Amino acid sequence: MLPSLRYLAGTAGPSGFGSRTTAEEATAAGDLRHITAIITGATSGIGAETASVLARRGARLVLPARSLKAAEEARARVRAECPGADVAVLPLDLSSLASVRRFVKRFLDLGLPLNLLVNNAGKYADRFAVSEDGVEMTFATNYLGHFLLTRLLLDKMAETARDTGVEGRIVNVSSTIHSWFPGDDDALGYLDRVTRRKIPYDPTRAYALSKLANVLHTRALADQLREMSANVTANCVHPGIVRTRLIRDRDGLITNTVFFLASKLLKTIPQAAATTCYVAVHPAVAGVSGKYFADCNEASPSRLGASSEEASRLWTFSETITAEKVQKSIHVVSTGLFRLQAHSSNADRAMALAV
Repeated sequence: MLPSLRYLAGTAGPSGFGSRTTAEEATAAGDLRHITAIITGATSGIGAETASVLARRGARLVLPARSLKAAEEARARVRAECPGADVAVLPLDLSSLASVRRFVKRFLDLGLPLNLLVNNAGKYADRFAVSEDGVEMTFATNYLGHFLLTRLLLDKMAETARDTGVEGRIVNVSSTIHSWFPGDDDALGYLDRVTRRKIPYDPTRAYALSKLANVLHTRALADQLREMSANVTANCVHPGIVRTRLIRDRDGLITNTVFFLASKLLKTIPQAAATTCYVAVHPAVAGVSGKYFADCNEASPSRLGASSEEASRLWTFSETITAEKVQKSIHVVSTGLFRLQAHSSNADRAMALAV
């Protein structure tokens, strides 16, 4: 009850910020002219606000997007607000592992440093679909594409931090909805069953699984960065409940009624972007890694989201399924929870999950 009252009142937590803090306020003391940032999902909503606020503080931005037209429009908006802002756009479809690899190559060819990676893009799929790599679409877009993007950029981030002495930061945008995935369920087993159509597709559960994967990814990534002795941190955030395009796409009588009744619980987009911006650039978060944040303060993820064992299993699964070289013959990898069968196809590869 007390946390809910603090949320409604906007009471500041230990960080000095709370649920009503805006992204502008969370970055007020920041001079980011030395920062180069990649922000996924920056064409609308929370990502667009994050990009605008960081640009106002002087950061150089790289905005990936599936639609270059949308990315160009986002760049134009940022430059209209911040004349002279350094903003580049590059194509990226996070549901395609091949597209992720092409994006990373294009980015590295630019010869830019990389201080900040904000994995913000998200998708809520009403209907079941699989990616070109054979993975359920929500999981592929919200998690797996970001996993590969991050892994392929780690060396550049570590190199930038080493050369500049400036700590690199990775921010994964998750959601409190990650806790809706049942703690007694096998996450990878569920992904396997839903991908093979062994169970009915539940879009909310699929979304919750992808957001749980974001939390677990953060935990394992922080361990990986420590093993690399990289001056780079990784944290994840719950931005809060806000009516972005992700939810507006589901407009209808029920949705509109629920949001009317819950209006006092909603954040504005500037408020929803605050936690992302706080974790991305605030000095108070220096050296903090592997944590979950909400309302610009450290918070606790679900029991499953806090599991080191689950994080390790997901990391192994993700490395396997995103491996660039796959033999043409069937290759079976066992992790104790699942078996992954991979075979080549006319696309980069197709993935089929099998128990």
